[in-house]
Amino acid sequence: MIPEEGILLLIDKPTDFTSHDVVNVIRKKFNTRRVGHGGTLDPFATGLLIVGVGRATKKLHDIVGLDKTYEATATLGATSDTYDLTGEILPAHIPDSQIPDSQQIEEVLKKYRGTIEQKAPAYSAKKVNGQKLYALAREGVDVEHLRPTKKVDITELVITNYNYPTLKFRVTCSSGTYIRSLAHDIGQKLGCGAYLSELKRTRIGSYELKDAKELNEL
Repeated sequence: MIPEEGILLLIDKPTDFTSHDVVNVIRKKFNTRRVGHGGTLDPFATGLLIVGVGRATKKLHDIVGLDKTYEATATLGATSDTYDLTGEILPAHIPDSQIPDSQQIEEVLKKYRGTIEQKAPAYSAKKVNGQKLYALAREGVDVEHLRPTKKVDITELVITNYNYPTLKFRVTCSSGTYIRSLAHDIGQKLGCGAYLSELKRTRIGSYELKDAKELNEL
């Protein structure tokens, strides 16, 4: 039985599930169509997904806009057309003398703390003239000039581990920030290229991943 006020579920989304896949699983478990989520995670990403069931879906509008924290991994020395591991990976063949050290990376990260302007990735669901950017990109359309820019706030951006080519970092940011764009842009500033290879969301507002359940625990 679903309580009259509905249910908010904190789910630890597994990899290779879309956010909509999670919603469908929960619809079947609770035998209701009235299910929604409070902020999409890409299929390869894991971590906190907040799902509303019944009347609790009304709370999702406020949850979507909350700040979020992620644990991310960027792979340096290569680029991806999607800015993440799902795209076409192109090695950059960086000589050993040009491999960035931790201090160089820290200097670049300073540029991305605070309020910044960020372009949406070419392979994103942002719509231009009613069409999604990724659909246009897949058709071979040059979308570089169509990518919308927005201001985002990055309140935390710290290296948690670095062993070239693997850079692990934690970021706390405003809603709508593209972490894969951040990884790509950091790689461009470093001159070696980078793409996002892992992503885990650990916090949405005051909700934390440590309190979440896996789907098979529901």
